[in-house]
Amino acid sequence: MLDPKVLKENPQSVADMLNKRKLDYPINDLLAFDKTRRELIIKLQELQHKKNIIANSIAIKKKVNDTDSEELEEMKEIGKKINDLGQKRGIVETKFRDLMMMLPNLIDKSVPIGNNENDNLVIKKYIQMPDQKLNFKAKDHVDIASELDLIDLERAAKISGARFYFLKNDLVMMNQGLIHLALDLLSKKGYILTQPPYMIKRDAMEGSIILEDFRDVIYKIEEEDLYMIGTSEHALASMHMNEILDGKRLPIRYASTSPCFRKEAGAHGRDMKGIFRVHQFEKVEQFVYARPEESSAEHDKMLAVTEELYEKLGIPYRIVLLCSAELGKASSKTYDIEAWMPAQGAYREIGSCSNCADYQSRRLGIRFRDKTNEETRLVHSLNSTVVATERTMVAIIENYQTIRGTIEVPDALQKYMGDIKEITLQK
Repeated sequence: MLDPKVLKENPQSVADMLNKRKLDYPINDLLAFDKTRRELIIKLQELQHKKNIIANSIAIKKKVNDTDSEELEEMKEIGKKINDLGQKRGIVETKFRDLMMMLPNLIDKSVPIGNNENDNLVIKKYIQMPDQKLNFKAKDHVDIASELDLIDLERAAKISGARFYFLKNDLVMMNQGLIHLALDLLSKKGYILTQPPYMIKRDAMEGSIILEDFRDVIYKIEEEDLYMIGTSEHALASMHMNEILDGKRLPIRYASTSPCFRKEAGAHGRDMKGIFRVHQFEKVEQFVYARPEESSAEHDKMLAVTEELYEKLGIPYRIVLLCSAELGKASSKTYDIEAWMPAQGAYREIGSCSNCADYQSRRLGIRFRDKTNEETRLVHSLNSTVVATERTMVAIIENYQTIRGTIEVPDALQKYMGDIKEITLQK
């Protein structure tokens, strides 16, 4: 959530942000509600002040057995006005808050202004060594994995529906191996390892995302105040809600492993085959609480950690700085990590790394201070995928396939998979 002061002092900056994001948002309604609520606050304060003066006058007169019916009637009328204006203010404040909770984050100055994904900026490419490049026509991951008995999509569809899967044999080991590789990497870098709740309450979810925009994406538990997490970011962002953190502990760096649950509504027609775009997947996530003045440097550090993992795996990737129209609404700046998919002849997103500045912490009430008598400040929150295992396995299967129809195992993964060097059809 943005600071309401921005609306009062610089409403044009909010209008400019919405224009850069190419969003249709009722900014005029928001400004009108903001103006009305501030006017109501002033009127209520004036009436309360007047009521207090009259109450004091009546109290003094009562001591000498004097009463003033006009003052009593005036006080009664003022009380009625306060009650009426208070109810009106409550309605206006609710409408104002609802719109504020839907208002996106301000955009970092380094973000390129653009209209769509074609305006994203490629800032880095990491290419595999020449001897690892394929010199034959690549098969897609579904054909390879099916031939090697590594996935079963038909039976998963029978019991669960579309976009579900059974992992089998060595692909189960690879999935767990990617998680362990990522956790080992983050543990050595001093991250606090966590495994979050897979369901969180509405106020926690609403604090980390714009809930109205995610109704077709996340799963709601019927008749309970619980949502399934779409990523462990949702749980980690709200982990310290309504807390004042010790500034001397910042930055606090968390690493989290969890399944993720998403409806993927609106994605029909894209990646219907295989395990690239699914309703359930595993992910290892970084989440950092940082001082405002350090969040930009933390953002770069988080991206470097994710890059290190993919370089260990030997997967060709590129880093893309998203343009203004492609940014998630809670983010002020986002890098996408895209892996090369030989069968598609294209780079595809396998993770993202975002700086949300104080947007989430203001919604969740997360502050910090260095000394007990010091004024609190909002922390900055940042998140980054380290590895989304299903998408990463797609990249490994397609990049490490052999002309024999087998899959070579990246060196970094072999110790987590029983030291096997190649996946073949198990008999």
